[in-house]
Amino acid sequence: MSKITIAIDGYSSCGKSTLAKALAAHLGYAYADSGAMYRCVTLYAFKKGVIKDGSFLPEEIIKLLNEIKLGFEFNPITKSSDTFLNGENVEKEIRQMFVSETVSKISAIHEVRVHMIAIQRDLGKNKGIVMDGRDIGTNVFPNAELKLFMTADTDIRTQRRFDELTFKGQHVSFGEVRLNLIQRDHEDTHRKENPLIQASDAILLDNSDLSRDQQLEYVVNLIHKLSAYSQNK
Repeated sequence: MSKITIAIDGYSSCGKSTLAKALAAHLGYAYADSGAMYRCVTLYAFKKGVIKDGSFLPEEIIKLLNEIKLGFEFNPITKSSDTFLNGENVEKEIRQMFVSETVSKISAIHEVRVHMIAIQRDLGKNKGIVMDGRDIGTNVFPNAELKLFMTADTDIRTQRRFDELTFKGQHVSFGEVRLNLIQRDHEDTHRKENPLIQASDAILLDNSDLSRDQQLEYVVNLIHKLSAYSQNK
């Protein structure tokens, strides 16, 4: 089968990145975490002192964009990609709560989205890529051969995120995590700039009751069906 583009969109903490990484490894494709890219912009703005007490001026964020160099490198220990910001591995830093609380607001800035989308499209120009985010199938790769829209029960997503943060040594309450997810859902679906919506040709995947292996098997079967259909056309 010829290489294709796989676009995965969906709500926060519903397992988009987990599935995308597993698919990329299974298919031998490149993987790009678009959410991590916006998190990098947010983290960099914090480090430069542009974000203070959760507040910022959009024009100050925009000024930083040309200083930011992003990259993804395979980690042989974790068997997944790590995110690099200006040559530094920031995979753990960008997952911290203070970044999560601000990233949706940063990603709503028009100039930030234009800049990130240009990088994302360049990464996928030769196909053979799996990318996850919130506007991949609707805006970044509208012609992707396979589009998925992922969701899961809010409490299940909260538990997953809570467990992830706790495992990483971050001290947060279940209530804090749940509130953060609800706020991000609202911001992502109501922002003016490319809001989170399900593409008309995307396949809905509710993984509330699915294991990681079951999700992967389901999507791999979809790809096989897509390949068979393409060959029979």
